[in-house]
Amino acid sequence: MSKRLVIALGGNALGKSPKEQLSLVEGTASTIVDLVEQGYDVVIGHGNGPQVGMVNLAFEFSANNHSGTPAMPFPECGAMTQGYIGYHLQQAVERELARRKIDKPCAAVVTQVVVDKKDPAFKHPTKPVGMFYSKDKADEMAAQTGYTFVEDAGRGYRRVVPSPLPIKIVELPVVEQLVKNHCVVITVGGGGIPVVEKKRGDYQGVAAVIDKDRASALLALELKADMLVILTAVEQVAINYNTPQQQDLAQMTVGEAREYIHQGHFAPGSMLPKIESCISFVENTKNGKALITSLDKARQALEGMTGTLIVKN
Repeated sequence: MSKRLVIALGGNALGKSPKEQLSLVEGTASTIVDLVEQGYDVVIGHGNGPQVGMVNLAFEFSANNHSGTPAMPFPECGAMTQGYIGYHLQQAVERELARRKIDKPCAAVVTQVVVDKKDPAFKHPTKPVGMFYSKDKADEMAAQTGYTFVEDAGRGYRRVVPSPLPIKIVELPVVEQLVKNHCVVITVGGGGIPVVEKKRGDYQGVAAVIDKDRASALLALELKADMLVILTAVEQVAINYNTPQQQDLAQMTVGEAREYIHQGHFAPGSMLPKIESCISFVENTKNGKALITSLDKARQALEGMTGTLIVKN
């Protein structure tokens, strides 16, 4: 039986424009197909923070400048970005599979993810979306729009929106059938389109962005995946990050990870949700493991040569 991997791709790794993304996804597809070639059933989740902010801002700017274009609700912006990112990834993976003469289908599933309308996250927005700005520009835009901006990991200021916890993946039965048939599946894009369930089968979109790592961890649990793999900008997780005392970690237990969180080593909105997502997956599976590494080191990390492995004990 093939081993199942759920891979979470960061939205920042996909580029700031459709043109840049088309170029970047070629490398992403090569890494994914490397893993397919090794015999894994691969399911891909991805972020959309930069992209959903870009789409939302473009519609808002157009609507406010008398173009006749209506403002677009945030859930619809999430659906748009999920669609076009999935389309680009799907095409790139299909090309790479064909190039290597691997007869395997690839499908992107527009995916809704249920959240709790009473989630406290709706009162405390934390999820960065859209472009990076200087403090002066962020202050100016906050005054004009009422949006909340925060400094993001030393890279500038970004708008933040609510990031409620994922509860249920609506299209999970479809994803399960595709995985059983050994398809490469792209799902929970952007963490999934956030919806609340008004009654059974009746869903309504809400203005939020679900963290893609948390959604991917839930997906990995539901699919009984062998491993959750979070691909990010760094090769290994570090404590005392960006200081002279920085220490890269090859492995940590759930207990060690919790202690590092308690000591404040992982930044909220950056590494912290990745670590928490890994803990959630590993704690709730019998033999599951989680791995954090960079896209270009994924194959070596799965062979135990690099990356940070999170295990139960």
